[in-house]
Amino acid sequence: MKKTLISILFILANTICIAQTKNTTLPSVSIKSVEGKTINTDSFENQGNPIVISFWATWCKPCAKELNAISEVYDDWQEETGVKVIAVSIDDSRNAAKVGPFANGKDWPFEIYIDPNSDLKRALNVNAIPHTFLLNANKEIVWQHTSYLDGDEEELYEEILKL
Repeated sequence: MKKTLISILFILANTICIAQTKNTTLPSVSIKSVEGKTINTDSFENQGNPIVISFWATWCKPCAKELNAISEVYDDWQEETGVKVIAVSIDDSRNAAKVGPFANGKDWPFEIYIDPNSDLKRALNVNAIPHTFLLNANKEIVWQHTSYLDGDEEELYEEILKL
């Protein structure tokens, strides 16, 4: 009995470890552009280059700090790696009208979308923002990070360079 239990625990532990190392592909979910058009995440494309998806909200100060920091170096990142940044707001329908003007006021050069029903947020298990994902050429999530401290964008850039 003891050997059977140990064998089951060993198999279960190996299965969990394998599941954690497997890359997850970006789920197919409908979200909105700031103009109000529905788009599917399947349409996210960057010609085989990395994609960064950053979840944020207008009321989240660390989110704005992170996206401001990335904005300052974005041209260099694009030139060196071809990376594309997509910022997805989780503002609810009451605040959705503020997203476009907020992003324009910050002069962010990224694609900006809104996840008004939190479908993408739920599909990616985003519980705290900012939450940043790095996708490889196959749209597989290869790295993710929550919260923001000054300099975290450099860690993101190092991960982009690995691709």
